[in-house]
Amino acid sequence: MKTKTKPVKDIIGEETTPEEEKLFVSLRADNWTDFAGQQQVKENIRIAIAAAKKRKEPVEHILLYGPPGLGKTTLAHIIGKEMGVNVRVTSGPAIERSGDLAAILTNLAPGDILFIDEIHRLNKVVEETLYPAMEDFALDIVIGKGPSARTLRLDLPRFTIVGATTRVGLLSSPMRDRFGVIHRLSFYTPHELEIIITRAAEKLKINIDANAKSDLAKRSRGTPRIALRLLKRARDVAQVEGNGSITKETVNRSLSMLEIDEAGLDASDRRLLTLLIQSFGGGPVGIETIAAALSEDIGTVEEVLEPYLMQIGFIKRSPRGRVATEHAYKHLGKESPKK
Repeated sequence: MKTKTKPVKDIIGEETTPEEEKLFVSLRADNWTDFAGQQQVKENIRIAIAAAKKRKEPVEHILLYGPPGLGKTTLAHIIGKEMGVNVRVTSGPAIERSGDLAAILTNLAPGDILFIDEIHRLNKVVEETLYPAMEDFALDIVIGKGPSARTLRLDLPRFTIVGATTRVGLLSSPMRDRFGVIHRLSFYTPHELEIIITRAAEKLKINIDANAKSDLAKRSRGTPRIALRLLKRARDVAQVEGNGSITKETVNRSLSMLEIDEAGLDASDRRLLTLLIQSFGGGPVGIETIAAALSEDIGTVEEVLEPYLMQIGFIKRSPRGRVATEHAYKHLGKESPKK
């Protein structure tokens, strides 16, 4: 019996709905010019694509990793467009058996890109079936059972796998070694997020002033997906309570309703910091204890809450567990313990 993984919630405590996903798809950059940020990653991938085109070959297998919402899926679609090929999208948990993988791979056209999200969640059997497909563009299928079993090798068209993961450490070494291009996506700067918000507002045909853009960017946790979600919420408030234009006051009103403070922290983030400071004297505290006290799974704490809090210096890891920093005490208006 398979264990279902608890869905990871976003900053405002909601799972992504189909409507939200349509919004992100409609606002997704579809070329290098529209894709703001990640300059080093973009430049390296552009060179890899240009080289592959000169050789008239598919681009090498690419692995993109980093926190959720930073543009891994968008990059996969841009790579497909630049190469002039189709992009097939699936995810690690969706490929349950080797037969599922075989059905996908045998239906690829030459040069196609197979984007596998959450690639670290591929099961072991499927992963091992993928090895010869990635290296030799062939699929080994076992026919029959027992002494009469035999292996049939199917030739596949040359294709590219673009894998995306939020937890690269969970990928096995043999899988990582089969990717020719590996890049980590980092959090975006407020300036880069302002560019993304500006372009999204143009696509949504809404007016937003400079102060509102700046405020949204600073409170989006360095993540485009969150910036787009907060922009949508600000638009809702502007249309219902204002004249349709997004101002700084509109942003403050909408984010106040979502319990997002000036640092971009939501109620879940503040719960974690408050727990560390008030219940455990600032730490160190083990991740299992934190997850249990918050009634969250460890994956949610490690993948959603911790990365940004560590990025802005509110918590740090030590050999004995997580520790709240002086910045965290100051943010919550608490007095830091004397050294």
